[in-house]
This record gives sequence, structure tokens and C-alpha cells, in this order.
Amino acid sequence: MPTRPKRAVIVGAGFGGLSLGIRLQSLGFDTLIVERLDGPGGRGYQKRTPDGYVFDMGPTVITAPHLIEELFALERGEPNLDSPDFPPEVLNAPRVTSGESGGPRTRDYVKLVPITPFYRIRFHDGSVFDYDGDPESTRRQIEALAPEDLPGYEAFHRDAQAIFQRGFLELGYTHFGDVPTMLAAVPDLLRLDAVRTLFSFTSKYFRSDKMRQVFSFETLLIGGNPLSVPAIYAMIHFVEKTWGVHYAMGGTGALVRALERKFTELGGQVRYGAGVEEILVTDEWGQAVHRPLGPRVARGVRLEGGEVVPADLVVSNGDWANTYLKRVPRAARLVNSDLRVKAARQSMSLLVIYFGFRDDGTPLDLKHHNILLGPSYEALLTEIFGKKVLGNDFSQYLHVPTLTDPSLAPPGHHAAYTLIPVPHNGSGLNWAQVGPELVERVLDSLEEPGILPGLRGRLTHLEYVTPDYFQDTLDSHLGNAFGPEPVLAQSAYLRPHNRSEDVRNLYLVGAGVQPGAGTPSVMMSAKMTARLIAEDYGGTAADSFPAEVDSTTYK
Repeated sequence: MPTRPKRAVIVGAGFGGLSLGIRLQSLGFDTLIVERLDGPGGRGYQKRTPDGYVFDMGPTVITAPHLIEELFALERGEPNLDSPDFPPEVLNAPRVTSGESGGPRTRDYVKLVPITPFYRIRFHDGSVFDYDGDPESTRRQIEALAPEDLPGYEAFHRDAQAIFQRGFLELGYTHFGDVPTMLAAVPDLLRLDAVRTLFSFTSKYFRSDKMRQVFSFETLLIGGNPLSVPAIYAMIHFVEKTWGVHYAMGGTGALVRALERKFTELGGQVRYGAGVEEILVTDEWGQAVHRPLGPRVARGVRLEGGEVVPADLVVSNGDWANTYLKRVPRAARLVNSDLRVKAARQSMSLLVIYFGFRDDGTPLDLKHHNILLGPSYEALLTEIFGKKVLGNDFSQYLHVPTLTDPSLAPPGHHAAYTLIPVPHNGSGLNWAQVGPELVERVLDSLEEPGILPGLRGRLTHLEYVTPDYFQDTLDSHLGNAFGPEPVLAQSAYLRPHNRSEDVRNLYLVGAGVQPGAGTPSVMMSAKMTARLIAEDYGGTAADSFPAEVDSTTYK
């Protein structure tokens, strides 16, 4: 009797959902992605405006392009999950600094180019540090700004490399699904001093406030407070140094569309405007679950319009907290109870201003990626993450992609966005009131000399989002922008798991689960979840059910 492949439903077409969809298709599953929005990307959604601007709404920093190449190289029936994660050709290849930086299969779908410097860091006094991953360039700039920190940089470089080796290359794909797996890693992490806070770690090596900021700010781009994330995140410095920072021509949205294309070429299907109301859970015999004891099995999803989509397995690429709080019945949850989920610390949120402006012919004293640091650092981080208030100070990540890709704006114009870390909606702030006030303050700061003087007179487009966008449109608990905060008590085994502890055949992928937030981590999360699914299904999606008894239709 003919058989059919197992059917998978993925909730959400973000980077995690699309990456896992590609991997499930390569494993032989028939996969449907259902997405609440009208297009792909999730947090990486791309917006096109009537006046000719293109804005990436979310992530813009692309690292480790070999992770992208892996996905585009997959084929149906060739999952390659047993291949080395970091083969010699990935570890030993020189970093691409010019031309195209995507691999041969990537180039069939999207054009990646390297960005140098990785970031221009502008301090409040107007001085700048162009971080480009080149140790000689780094030494020259340290000598100019804080010569007393040159010996400290050599020691930091050595120790961060050791953390990168153990924490990323050796443990990066480890799913900490049980306590023994976590405990096995603890001695090495203690030896590397990787469990103290990142800011404390950098302060061991650098006496200058500026250098302490340069070598700790990057965790803010994945929702982590440098004052509280563990020092294992010093590996970010080496991830970028090893493989560089890159840009997809056409914006991050071009990469999202390329992943969607690869997924559909492998036979996957996507439905937009298809929000999920509930993940359907029964007991082992298909009966309703009344309490979180005994077998509980995911059977599919119910869409917001009432349609039921049966499936053999369900994966959530949505917000971890709201997946459990809003979509998995309370009676089916023991480990991920309301109490546990609500007690988890959520990452910060963001105010993001998207704007277009006329090019007046004066060369911009900016780079593709710019970090604009305010007068305070530690106090500001405490206000955002601890006190959850808006202070008088703020820092920004200013993205000006048209310096690399003029196609994102009308001729003679630039498209940009500036991102300001702010507390999540647990703060109780009324963003309808404080949002416009903060936007005006940010515009004032952007008009300062050395940034975008006279900006208001050149603006042709302005819009912004607040934590309410993350809460209402992206359905993130409390409007968090990056999932659970990556503190030590929410790391490794203590971070949400990619295989549900409560419901069989329910999996998770994305920023909210292991290994964490950030585009490369989310793609790694997809591989980790794919391995768990392959392990649970014996490495194959072949099903023993007769094809004729199945009448499910994907619409």
C-alpha cells in the first residue's frame, strides 16, 4: 500500500521557520508554513513604501555566510545533518573582504557583499572607532584613543578566541536538553571565565571606558545587557572577526525571499494571512487533554478563521512565551506552565525610526552600520533592563544601507533607520504618549555635527515603531524584541528547549530557544531542531499510514 511522507506545520515564516522548513523538506517531510503577516520575514519583514523607499524592519547584520550556504546547498533527501558543522574549508578560508561573499549556491539566490568596517562606533565626545576585525587596525585605533589598553587588548584577544573555540565551534550546536549535558560543559566555561558578566570580563582587560564599551556593546544587538549576559558572548567578537559582517543586496528582505524560494523549490508551501489560534493537543488516543499528566501529542493547528490543519508534527517559530501562554492549552503544560513562562526575564524592546532623506551632495560622515553611544553606558543599561524607565540619555544603532545599496531609495535620496533600546512593555510606559516625544529627541541628536546635520529639512519620509508593534503585530510577550533575555540563569539547559518538554511532536525554533537570538544563532537553531526531529523520527519522514486514508488538503 502506498505511503505518504510525514506532514509538518511550522508556525511563522521568520528566519527560523524558513530555515527549518528547508531542512525538513530535505529530510523528506511535506511542510506547510503558516504566517500571520502578509509576507515572509517575521521580525525580518521588509516594507516597501509608496514613495519608493525599502526598509528592513528588523535584523540587518549578517555574519557567518557559510550558514546561509548550507541551507541553499540542501536538496530533497539530502539533509546533510551528519556533516561537520565547521569543516576545514569553513574554518581555514580567509575572510572575504571584497567582491561577493556568498558561497556558490548562495549566489544562485542572493548577492552577499562584505561590509567594512563592521561598525563605526561614535562616542559622545565625537571621537570614533571603526571596528573592522583587523587586529592591526584595531591596535592603531586603541593606541590613538586609549594607549594604556594595548596590552589588555592582546590578552582579551587571546581569551576571547579561547571562548570562541569552546563556546561556538565546539558547543555552538549542542542542544542542552538535559542537566548532564550542561554540567559536562561547566568546568571548561569556568576555566575560561566565561560565566562572569561580559562587562566585568572586558573590564579585566581594559581601563578605558571607551574600550570597555567597544568590546561589550554587541550583545545589545541580540537583546542582551552587557552588564548581565555571561562572558561567553565575548565569542561574538571572534565570530565577526573570523567570517566578517555582510549585507544582502536588496536588503535583508532579499535574503528572506531567497530562503522562501529555496523552501518552495524543495516542495514546501507557505500560506500568508494565516494566523494560528491554537496548537491542537490530544492524549495518545486522540482524546481531549484535561490535565498535564500522561502522553500529550501535538496533532496540528487551528487557524484564526477556524480552519483545522492536521499535522504529524508542529513547530513554532513564534515568540516562545506566547507560544505556550496563548497557543498551547494550559491543561497540556506542566514544565512550561503560566507561572514559569511569565516569570522568565524577557529581553528589552526597541523604538525604531525609519526615515528617508534627500542627499544634499555633502558626503555622509557615516558608515553602513553606526553605533552612536550616549554620555552614559552602565547607567543607561540599568535604566532599560533593571528600572525599566526612559532616562534622559539613549544610544542608537544607525543603519544607512544606501551607502552600499542605493536601490533602497529613490534617486538622490537615502534610506535609513535608527534603533533605540528601550524597556519592554512590562514598564507600563504609554507609547502613544512617550513615543513621539522620544522620536523628537532622537531627531535632535541625529542633527548634531558629524551625524546628519540639517536632517529635518531633508526628510521626505518618517515612520516609527515602538514596543507596541512587537507586542501587537509580531505577537511578542510584553513587546520583547529578542525573546528571553540571555542571562546566565536562562542559558544552556535553562534556556527554553527546542523540543517541547510538555507535548510530544511539538518543537520550537528561533530567537526564543537554543542557542539564542541573532540571525546566525537562529539559523543554527533550525539545524539543532532539525536534528532533534530526525532523531525522533529515525532520520526519515516516511510514514506507514496508507495514503488513501489521509484527506488533508493544504490550502
